[in-house]
Amino acid sequence: MRQTKVAQRYAKAIFDLAVETSKLEEVKNDFELIQSVQNKDLHLILMSPIVKGEKKIAIFEAVFSKHIQPITSSFFKLIFSKGRSVAINDIINAFIEKYRIQKGIKLVELTTAVEVSKEIQGNISEVLKENSLLKGKSIELKTKVDSSIIGGLIVQVDDKLFDASIRHDLQVIKKQFIENMYISKI
Repeated sequence: MRQTKVAQRYAKAIFDLAVETSKLEEVKNDFELIQSVQNKDLHLILMSPIVKGEKKIAIFEAVFSKHIQPITSSFFKLIFSKGRSVAINDIINAFIEKYRIQKGIKLVELTTAVEVSKEIQGNISEVLKENSLLKGKSIELKTKVDSSIIGGLIVQVDDKLFDASIRHDLQVIKKQFIENMYISKI
């Protein structure tokens, strides 16, 4: 729980600074770039409580300095020097969530049994925009493949779930057979 509070505070600080300096888009792109790096060793070093802050700053600068804004670089130097590197992922996620709220973007999670094309994703986004829950909002569609749903799709927006999967239909049918709706209930 404590890391969440720390992440929220740091995310708010960099978000406010980015808005104030008109660098919100650039900082968001920097955060997405940092989050997209899939090097396990780099993540372990940057989040390790054993590695000193100065060493983390040097490594971070060597990897990212040419690719990110000075404001982002300074922010991460502060995180490393204050010993808050274990919360980096939480800070980035909290920042991106603040960005979505600011821009009126809703994150929609789409789960399908097989990979869907960009055209189908676009069609689903258009249908979702007509929904009263998402009217007037931009949609960021995050796709996930889960073959266990057999077919159909599952859409999640915030805490709302629309399950139109074959797995769900089969579970409903199974429940009906167990209840045996044809026997009158006493």
